Amino acid sequence: MRLASLILAIALCVWSQFGQGQVPGPPNVILVLVDDMGWSDVGAFGGEIETPHIDRLAAGGLRFTQFHTTAKCFPSRAALLTGRYPEQVGMDESPTGVIRDSITIAQALSAAGYRTLMVGKHHGGDHPLDLGFERYAGLRGGASNHFNPGVAARPGEPEPARKTYMAPKGRWWCFDRQCVQGYAPQREDFHTTDAYTDWALDLLTEHARDPSPFFLYLAYQAPHDPLQAWPADIERYLERYEAGYAAVADARYRRMLEIGLIDARYPRSTPTYRDWTSLALDEQREQARRMAVYAAMIDHVDRSLGRLIAHFERSGKLDQTLILFTSDNGASAEFVPSATGEGEIGEQHLIGSVGRWATLGGDWANVANTPFRYFKNHSFEGGAASPLIVHWPDGIREPGRVVSANAHLIDLFPTLLSVTGAGDGRAARLLAESPRLEGIDLSAYLQSSNPIERTQPVFQRWGLGRSVRTDQWKLLSQATARESSLQLFLRWRAQQAEASEPSKRPATPPVEHGDWQLYDMSVDRTETTDVAKRHPQVVARLTAAYDDWLKRVKPDSE
Repeated sequence: MRLASLILAIALCVWSQFGQGQVPGPPNVILVLVDDMGWSDVGAFGGEIETPHIDRLAAGGLRFTQFHTTAKCFPSRAALLTGRYPEQVGMDESPTGVIRDSITIAQALSAAGYRTLMVGKHHGGDHPLDLGFERYAGLRGGASNHFNPGVAARPGEPEPARKTYMAPKGRWWCFDRQCVQGYAPQREDFHTTDAYTDWALDLLTEHARDPSPFFLYLAYQAPHDPLQAWPADIERYLERYEAGYAAVADARYRRMLEIGLIDARYPRSTPTYRDWTSLALDEQREQARRMAVYAAMIDHVDRSLGRLIAHFERSGKLDQTLILFTSDNGASAEFVPSATGEGEIGEQHLIGSVGRWATLGGDWANVANTPFRYFKNHSFEGGAASPLIVHWPDGIREPGRVVSANAHLIDLFPTLLSVTGAGDGRAARLLAESPRLEGIDLSAYLQSSNPIERTQPVFQRWGLGRSVRTDQWKLLSQATARESSLQLFLRWRAQQAEASEPSKRPATPPVEHGDWQLYDMSVDRTETTDVAKRHPQVVARLTAAYDDWLKRVKPDSE
């Protein structure tokens, strides 16, 4: 009882700072993470995809336009959960690793009296129930077939497309402590987006009579490949993309300007997609279908969030619920080859169906990340920037604002500690006994768009790229390779397995390769003009900061 009273007192203090008057208690928190979604895909960020529920959250909340990730799935998830860099918690090299040397936001909120629930993709070797979550249902590994994550065909269907070279027996799925490899749902209407929403609503219904606040981490797989959606949803989008890459990207950029999301500081980066008219008619149709399926998957997520919003409206708790919506990185240009290394998995089947592992491709990924350069796995904004929407009627003043703060996934942990009042009491003792968090508290933006100065740069390091970001500058390097990031990773894993001794295992792909480039983000947020030669002192200062950071977070890197 003493702990509950302390939590309530802290929460009331927090709310009094927000000027909200009498409040029943700390907010419920829902953190929604989608997978491989482009910066401009949802309507609130300029996209043509129908996302009315996400757009509603944005209109009644905040849009962060410079929110950043690690540019890769599993390191981003580790950074989100721990508030620390993936290099510090053992999750910068392999998705089979486990989080170490850190507590998680779930553990901190649990200590503060929150019920902690997780549904969806985890992408790590550990179990969410060992990371502070009380309940968990979902995919513990990386990507799986959305319709049938199993290894065998269901009656009347082809064999489900899957990465046999990554998980021969299928991916691990867990339902609390019951884990199965190659989970094979028998329902013909199964899709991961529907299933995750159903399971989340089931957990929320179970929690309905519990007076404790809850933290729900809902991690959808969509729109990560394989591109798979319901036929009726695909059909609604087919004609929309027959106009081609440039038409869609140009329309997005115009809408961003019209709605005030961007301004002159976001010059249009040079497109890398092909000339649509250069494609044969059959390829145009195939490409239009790829984007239609991708759009249908995002539309599907939006309708699912609509179900969650309706649940809280019925219970009268929507205003007291803090909802955060973001992605783990930008849209993906990765190509997933068949086991022979040629063609897509199941390419004899229709794109969007259970038998085909289709990917979006670099052309549409460039469109999805408009107005930025490149895509997932790159240190440029197209890989590292994601939209962040924050909705909390009881806690946000002047909803509808656009916040241009330099923010990162590592900031979510300290921000949630602040708004829930969980930074005190037992959680404070846990934090004091653990390495310090690397992020900053963003909660002041709930009340005002006045900038919060970061005292330390934000660092990013993955694959062939690395970056250092201050409020004004971004220093980055991006090495080039003929191999895709997936091929580099698979080759590295094979070399590791063949090594006779741990000391002879090869290092990860050459992250610290490539020449430094410098961009002035105060006037060039799309990284169109490299000013490294004009500002050698800035390059030297940020390079030294990166070297010092790398020695601190990964002392065995040399």
